Amino acid sequence: MTADPHAPVSNPHSLFRRKPIGQTPPPEQQLSRSIGTFQLTMFGVGATVGTGIFFVLSSAVPEAGPAVVVSFLLAGVAAGLAAICYAEMASSVPVSGSTYSYAYATLGEIVAMGVAACLLLEYGVSTAAVAVGWSGYLNEALANLTGIELPHAILAAPWDAEPGVVNLPAVVLVGLCALLLIRGASESAKVNAVMVIIKLAVLGMFSIIAFTAFDSDNFADFAPFGAAGIATAAGTIFFSFIGLDAVSTAGDEVKDPQKTMPRALIAALLTVIAIYLLVAFSAIGAQPWQDFEGQTEAGLSRILEIVTGNNIWGTVLAIGAVISIFSVTLVTMYGQTRILFAMGRDGMLPKVFAKVSPRTHTPTNNTIIVAIIVAILAAIVPLDYLVDVVSIGTLTAFIVVSVGVLILRYREPDLPRGFKVPGFPVTPVLSILACGYILISLHWYTWLIFLLWVAVFIVFYLVYGRRHSALRPGLRDGSDEGADE
Repeated sequence: MTADPHAPVSNPHSLFRRKPIGQTPPPEQQLSRSIGTFQLTMFGVGATVGTGIFFVLSSAVPEAGPAVVVSFLLAGVAAGLAAICYAEMASSVPVSGSTYSYAYATLGEIVAMGVAACLLLEYGVSTAAVAVGWSGYLNEALANLTGIELPHAILAAPWDAEPGVVNLPAVVLVGLCALLLIRGASESAKVNAVMVIIKLAVLGMFSIIAFTAFDSDNFADFAPFGAAGIATAAGTIFFSFIGLDAVSTAGDEVKDPQKTMPRALIAALLTVIAIYLLVAFSAIGAQPWQDFEGQTEAGLSRILEIVTGNNIWGTVLAIGAVISIFSVTLVTMYGQTRILFAMGRDGMLPKVFAKVSPRTHTPTNNTIIVAIIVAILAAIVPLDYLVDVVSIGTLTAFIVVSVGVLILRYREPDLPRGFKVPGFPVTPVLSILACGYILISLHWYTWLIFLLWVAVFIVFYLVYGRRHSALRPGLRDGSDEGADE
C-alpha cells in the first residue's frame, strides 16, 4: 500500500512533515466565506498601490534616476511571474496563511516556519512603514485646508533625520484599522473597495496634471547609476508588491476560492503595474529626478503644487492619499492577522492565535496583538530603515511560491487546480531567477537583519512549534503513520 505523501511522518521530531492538502479544520476554527472576486481584487490593489507610488519614489528615483521606470517594470515583471505562480498555488491550496500554508503543504514544517518569519516581518514592517508615510500626507492636507501644521514632535520618530518624539498620526491610523478589522472581514472589504476607487481616481488626476508639464529633457541622463542602480531601485520598489501576497491570505474567507483567487491575483497585478508605470513616467516628466531626493513627505502633492502654481490640486491629492493609504494599512494588517491565525490553527503558535470571535467570525485577538506591535514600530522607527527589510521578505516569499508550484506539479499532478501556470516549468523558474536577481542587489545590513529574524523564528519552532504541531503523531485522526520523503 502506497503511503500518503502528505501524511505526517511517524517520527515526532521530523522537521519536514507536511500538512495534508484539503484538511478541514474544526468548526470553531473556521472563518466565514464572504469575499467575492471584485472585493478580493481591491484587496490586492489596495495593499499595493499606495506604498509604491505615494512615497517610495523619493527612495527609488535617487537610486536609479529616470531609469526608475525600468526598475518599476523589472519589479513588475518579477512580481508578475510570481503572481502567476501564486494564482496556481492559491487555486490548489485555497486556505488562509498565504506562502506559509503553501510551504507547509510542499516543503515541510520547518521551511514553513522560516517562510512565516519572512511574512510576519514583511507585513508588520510594511504596515508600520505605510503608517509613517501616511503622517506626511495628513499633515499636508491639514496645512492646506486649515493652515495648521501638526508639531514636528508628533510627526517623527526619535531616531529620524530630524528627530521627533513619537509619530502619533501613524499610531492613530493603526488603531482605526484595527477597529474596522474587528468589526468583520466583509465590512473591511467593502470599505477597502471604496477607498481603492478613490485612490485610483486621485492617481489618474495626478498623471493628467503632471503630463501638462512634461519635459523630455528630464529623461536625458536616463540611467546615471547604470544597471546596478536600476536593480537596487527595483529591490526598493518590490516593497510595494506585498499586496499580491495579501490576496492569498484570504483563502478561508473567499467564495469559490479555486476560481476567485486566481482571477483576483491577475486582475490586481495588471491594475497595479499599469498605475505604477503611468504615475512614475508622468512624475519624472514633470520634475527633474534630482529633486526627488528628500521628498519623503507628500512628494506627489508637492509636484502638483510646482506644476500648477497653487496648492489646490496638491491638497486634493493629499486628501486622496490620506484616504487611500488607509486601505494599504487595513489590508496588510488583515494579512498578518490571517497568517497568525493559520499558524495558531496548526499549533505553531499558542492557541490564542487560532481563536475566532463567535460574533464577527474574525480572529480578534490577532488584530489586537498586531495593532499594538505595529503601532510601536510606526511610532518610533524611521521609514528609511524599514523599506528594504520588507523587500527581502516579499522576494523570499515569492521564490518559495514558485518552488512550491514546481514541487506540487510533480508530486501531485492530478490535484484539482482552478488555474495552471502557462509555460510550465519555464515560468516558475524565471520567477525564481528574477526574484533572486533583485535579492542579491539588496544591502548587506538588510540581509543581516533578515537572517537574524529568521534564526529567531527557527529557534522558536525547535523549542515550541514542533512540540505543539497539529501534525504530531496521535493528533491527526489517531493516525501516526505516514511517509517521510
